[in-house]
Order: sequence, then C-alpha cells, then structure tokens
Amino acid sequence: MTLTPLQIGASIRVNDSLREGSSRFYAEITRLRQIFDFAGGNPPLLFLLDELLQGTNSKDRRIGAEGIVHALVNRGAIGLVSTHDLALTDIGGSVGLRNVHFQDELQNGRMTFDYKLQAGIVTKSNGLELMRSIGLEV
Repeated sequence: MTLTPLQIGASIRVNDSLREGSSRFYAEITRLRQIFDFAGGNPPLLFLLDELLQGTNSKDRRIGAEGIVHALVNRGAIGLVSTHDLALTDIGGSVGLRNVHFQDELQNGRMTFDYKLQAGIVTKSNGLELMRSIGLEV
C-alpha cells in the first residue's frame, strides 16, 4: 500500500487515573479533542480509534461516536475505528464508511483469529462461549 504523508492521531489503550482524578471517559474525550484539532491540517489526518467512547452509556456512545467520526471525515481525515459494539456498525453510511471484520474461532477455550479482513459486519459471536469456557455462569 502506498499513502501520501499523513499525520497519525490514535486513541488506543486510554486509561483512567486515580492520581489525576480523571475517568477513562474523560481521558478519552480529551485525547479525541487533540485528534480532532489535527483534522483539516496539512498533511491530512489518519485516525485510529479503538473501542470508541467505551466509558459511557450505550446511547451517548452511539450518538457521540457517530458525531466524532462524521466530524473527522468531514474535515478530510481518513481512518479506522475498531469496536465490539455492534450498535456502532451503522454510524458510517452517510459518510461512506465500510464495515469489515476478522473471523475468529473458539477452540478448546482459546480464541484464534484469521487476521484477514472480511467485508461486512461480523456474524458470529464467541463472547458468551468464552465466558462459559472459563467458568462464568452466563
């Protein structure tokens, strides 16, 4: 793959801080604001967002994620958003985003991935099976 020069803005593994009195959610939105400030600049922004807005309720997460992604794309940014929240898979239609996924298999209590991008939204779920495999009663 060949790309022109890009700025990279990432929100990955954001953590809370008891010492600073900062929740995970506040730390993440502060980081997202920094990334947003890079959008529209030169060179263009490549954003990488993992589990976007994980630290808030599902309604605010859905509305906020859609607004943030749309704002970044409208400012000329390109990027990737990873999520396990299937409610977020329909946020990109109006700005031309595509859903892709990795296939996974749970065998003998161990999760494996094929690491090949597949078109569309993941159609299988192993979360409950994985919880049960370690002895959680769900």
